[in-house]
Amino acid sequence: MSHVCIQPSHVAVVTGGASGIGLAACRAFAAQGLSVVVADVNAEGLARAVEEVAAASPRGRGAVRGVRCDVTLRHEMQILEAEARDAFGRIDILMANAAVQPGSDIMGPDGAWDRILDTNLYGVIRTVQAVLPGMIADGHPGLVIVTGSKQGITTPPGDPAYNVAKAGVKAFAEAVQHDLRNRPGCRISAHLLIPGFVFTPLTANGRTEKPAGAWTPEQTVDFMMRGLAQGDFYILCPDNEVTRAVDERRMLWAASDIVENQPPLSRWHPDYADRFAAFLRGPADGE
Repeated sequence: MSHVCIQPSHVAVVTGGASGIGLAACRAFAAQGLSVVVADVNAEGLARAVEEVAAASPRGRGAVRGVRCDVTLRHEMQILEAEARDAFGRIDILMANAAVQPGSDIMGPDGAWDRILDTNLYGVIRTVQAVLPGMIADGHPGLVIVTGSKQGITTPPGDPAYNVAKAGVKAFAEAVQHDLRNRPGCRISAHLLIPGFVFTPLTANGRTEKPAGAWTPEQTVDFMMRGLAQGDFYILCPDNEVTRAVDERRMLWAASDIVENQPPLSRWHPDYADRFAAFLRGPADGE
């Protein structure tokens, strides 16, 4: 079973489509007969990706268009929308997926903060603002998929700029879905993909072999497809290290920092280590 929008006559546009989760999504859409627009800033990687996606498509190269574009530039997102419509006449699925992770610290560097926020947050906003109005005007069912991160929900220490961007992406995706469901006659829905530990060029950190705890991009996209078919907004992916139950407890604890007036990020505070460990185990049998 698949979502009604995922069918051969339809068109998917994926930013950050030349590698990782984006490329896996492009291949999955192509394998189901969709026309696919692979969008990426990396021209060399884009050329390779287009051939991979075409090989996955029963319709071959004619069903795939590669568009080199930079999500930090609003006019290039408008060009992406125009080129997709010029190539295939319509857009049914938009996956705003492009992201970077160069690393950051509270005190900088400024370039890393600027690049992360401009790509991971404002890039998502620009992409949706460029493509969604035309999808709404078309009047047919559609999907907007935004790639978030668990780091935007539990905000662990270590890469604050990435966390800030992904927290913003979550809030933006929620706002988009609220807007869409309140538009009379609108048949487009938004969805937030929340990956677990996925082995991609973004997370490899010099490793060439997938860690045992990580999922592949293909596993993540398979899970995404099931979530879309079920109509889930929050597509919360497990991995080989963390179950959904553990993710839920971590997220509930993060919310309890506010509700219980605990120190921020108390999960990593030494005074709360034992309490968090007990909370993570859950209530004992019979309690």
